[in-house]
Amino acid sequence: MTLLVFIFILLVAASSGFFIVKQQTAVIVERFGKYQSVRKAGLNFKIPVIDKKSYPVNLRIQQLDVIVETKTKDDVFVHLKVSTQFQIPKDRVKDAYYKLEDPAAQITSYIFDVVRAEVPKMRLDDVFERKDDIAVAIKSELNDAMIEYGYNIIKTLVTDIDPDAQVKEAMNRINAAERKKVAAQYEGDAQRILIVERAKAEAESKRLQGKGIADQRREIARGLEESVDVLNRAGINPQEASALIVITQHYDTLQAIGQDTKSNLILLPNNPNAASAMLNDMVVSLVAANKINNADKGNTDKQENSKQKD
Repeated sequence: MTLLVFIFILLVAASSGFFIVKQQTAVIVERFGKYQSVRKAGLNFKIPVIDKKSYPVNLRIQQLDVIVETKTKDDVFVHLKVSTQFQIPKDRVKDAYYKLEDPAAQITSYIFDVVRAEVPKMRLDDVFERKDDIAVAIKSELNDAMIEYGYNIIKTLVTDIDPDAQVKEAMNRINAAERKKVAAQYEGDAQRILIVERAKAEAESKRLQGKGIADQRREIARGLEESVDVLNRAGINPQEASALIVITQHYDTLQAIGQDTKSNLILLPNNPNAASAMLNDMVVSLVAANKINNADKGNTDKQENSKQKD
């Protein structure tokens, strides 16, 4: 009976020596407080009472987010959010477990040191433009320092740059003013083009209108010339024919004005004697004009003859 109890105790003790390590983790086994081995994923065994296993060491890629406050070269305070991805290689589990007690605090210290060494050399605009350079500098510094402790730095990213609220407001105002300036320039260009095109259209309209008036007057002159020829063939001299045409146009104008009910018309004395007097005045004016033209023509001919003699 005693032997059975002893065997049972041995089996219980032996079964307590088996343990399971999960995937992507590792366990340190110590014997009497001294490092013995690294146990990887699967079923493992340790000597009961003599061996002791540590807490699982995570072998997956981990991320640490750190927010750093620093000052730029142009004296602007900014908050940078730096995300660092790191991993413990399977062959460096011992170093990661024994050499570094608080890896997050150690990585944070290096990030603060690098950021506060790099950013004060840059202006605020350069910080936004060269954030990748900052990330590369952090990764290089971290990788050189942390590999000794069994940590491999996979990637470092500057994921956010947050200046002071007043600075952001000023930057937004500058951006808005710049956009308004560009919009005003475009509006000015559009207005100038509109004015130029409108002027061109107006000039073309005036040209066509002038051409139309010229054509109209040319046709009127041709019609008058034909009317004078017809009257001459009827035995009426040119002065009387011209006067007759003018008085006819006068009455045609009066008739055209009278057709519009909304027009205001002031008629000069319009009895037969007044019409006759107006006709006589026109004839006298035309005769006088012809005499003046003939006199001017004679003077011009004399001047030309004298020049030819000279």
